[in-house]
Amino acid sequence: MFTAQLQAEMLSWDALDERSWPDVADMEPADIARVLGVYATRVITPRGSTAVSGLELMTALRPPTRAVQDPQTGNWVPGHNPGSLGTEPMDPAPPEATPEHPVVVDSGWSGGFLNEEAYQWVRDVSLLTDEECTLPYAVGLDLNTAFLAAAARLVVGLSAPDHFRAPTFNPKIPGSWLVDLSHVEVDPRLPSPFTPDGTRPTGPAWYQTHRRLRPGTRLQRPPLEAYLRRESGAYLDPWHDRLKTAYVDTLADLGVTKDLDDHQFLAAMAQHKQADPAMATVLAAIKATVKGGVGKLRERPQGKSYKQGERWPTLERPTWRPDIRAAVISKARVNMHRKLSNMARMTGLFPLAVLSDCVVYPSPGESPLAFLPYAASGKPQPGGFRLGPTPGLAKLEGVQTMLWVVDLMEQGLNPARHIKGGDAVLDEGE
Repeated sequence: MFTAQLQAEMLSWDALDERSWPDVADMEPADIARVLGVYATRVITPRGSTAVSGLELMTALRPPTRAVQDPQTGNWVPGHNPGSLGTEPMDPAPPEATPEHPVVVDSGWSGGFLNEEAYQWVRDVSLLTDEECTLPYAVGLDLNTAFLAAAARLVVGLSAPDHFRAPTFNPKIPGSWLVDLSHVEVDPRLPSPFTPDGTRPTGPAWYQTHRRLRPGTRLQRPPLEAYLRRESGAYLDPWHDRLKTAYVDTLADLGVTKDLDDHQFLAAMAQHKQADPAMATVLAAIKATVKGGVGKLRERPQGKSYKQGERWPTLERPTWRPDIRAAVISKARVNMHRKLSNMARMTGLFPLAVLSDCVVYPSPGESPLAFLPYAASGKPQPGGFRLGPTPGLAKLEGVQTMLWVVDLMEQGLNPARHIKGGDAVLDEGE
């Protein structure tokens, strides 16, 4: 009884943000306790916001120290835990930092910054074909926890950045590269893989290692500079594994399991929130933990009293790592672009718009089944978008008429933001 009452009192303190914990304010105390209990069991005991919890989970699963034996005294003492970020904060390379960061202000850096953000792209209306415009529908697909999928087996830097001039590109070394990719040809009906707005680069720019070229594309212009890290590892793997399991298990509680075929999956997703509202809230909190945790890796200063060039409190934690955030978002965009390219190759279909992990396609029917590629056996074709409940697979985001979508495009608006019937939530990990 006391626990349930405590959870109810927490709501009056705004302890559970409605954006991360939807509908929790309308729940009975017992349901609130259940929501928090399941989240604590599957993710972590809530610590402030879901974003804070996401960051704390990284440290809990990769603790900075471990017990080592002092060879002189024989005593067990704290020592560095390999694969972790250690106990001391680490300044980023200037192009990885934010403009107000001391490494930028104190050095007078003017060499540009990484621009690894989520896609916000709309195809030029003039590139729509008559055949596309006569299709009745536009269907939005949303990739499940795209940032979480990108974190799997992602190699990131663990040591301080070293500066190199005219380096030889090595896709296995994490870091930031200054390179001119303006020569790379991309079909104008697809967004460029190199910029968040999908436009073609116009000259040298900084890119994270994971901004890989398409297979068969040669780097005609070698990198001009790079900030690279000699020590690296899959720091986020335990974080990915725990949150993936939490996401899949919670969806299963809502009736969306791995054994469903695509028709059954779409039907289950259409009503999963009504199946168990408490578990639906847990699912939303897990998704917010992923995006918020990635965002906390580059938390910027807050408050009107802050002055550019001053250090702010979050810089003193080892997990202030904008390069890791950039690596996650970069890989997520690479994954999205690969699927877009494969869809064009396999089906001849091109997207109308992309917003972060949501893509909109013209369709002859109201279901993704009307245009997704399937083999003669009925199995989904590998490489394109596939429906399913695991991170990186897709679900239906929304359906609108093609006329409605074209009208938005002509107004300069992104239909992926509105395909669900309202404003999509764009969160590139800030």
